[in-house]
Amino acid sequence: MNPAVQWITLLYMVLAGTAMGLAYDSYRVLSLKLSFPKWLNALLDLLYWIAAALFVFRMLYAGNQGQLRFYVFLGLFLGVWIYFLIFSVTVRRFVLMLIQSVQYTCRLLWRCIEIVIGWPLLWLWRLVKGTLLLLCRVLLYILKLLLRLTKPIWVLPVRWVSPYLSRFYHSARVVRITKWISEWRKR
Repeated sequence: MNPAVQWITLLYMVLAGTAMGLAYDSYRVLSLKLSFPKWLNALLDLLYWIAAALFVFRMLYAGNQGQLRFYVFLGLFLGVWIYFLIFSVTVRRFVLMLIQSVQYTCRLLWRCIEIVIGWPLLWLWRLVKGTLLLLCRVLLYILKLLLRLTKPIWVLPVRWVSPYLSRFYHSARVVRITKWISEWRKR
């Protein structure tokens, strides 16, 4: 293996180590900010390491057809070390700023949807509810008015019939029948 391939492989591994550090920092900030449950953190850790291993293998395969040498581990270590030494703080701040921007954009979008769709629906609901309430009150008023206007028609027959009903209800035969029914029900 010639030195040019070794240097290219070393450069690829430094880049792979830097990319691993970038992905790890982004994932760590995201999981802390969104506070995932423990089981999901464990699953995401496993997925991170599987993805990192596949990425490193792909970079290694692109550099020297997958031959594993000492300088491969040295390049990975140097890439991760350089990343955490130089870029880590900046990336974490950037990821936090990105999360806050996404949250702000989502809140703004929700507020716009609420204003454009929610408020008109609320006003329409209030209009329909108020109209129905007004119609019910008008209908109730009309019914009360009709009841007062037709009072002579239905009150006089009730007054004429009520003495006869009272006499019938208090007659000896009806009293005996109701007494017999109540005694029969007690048995």
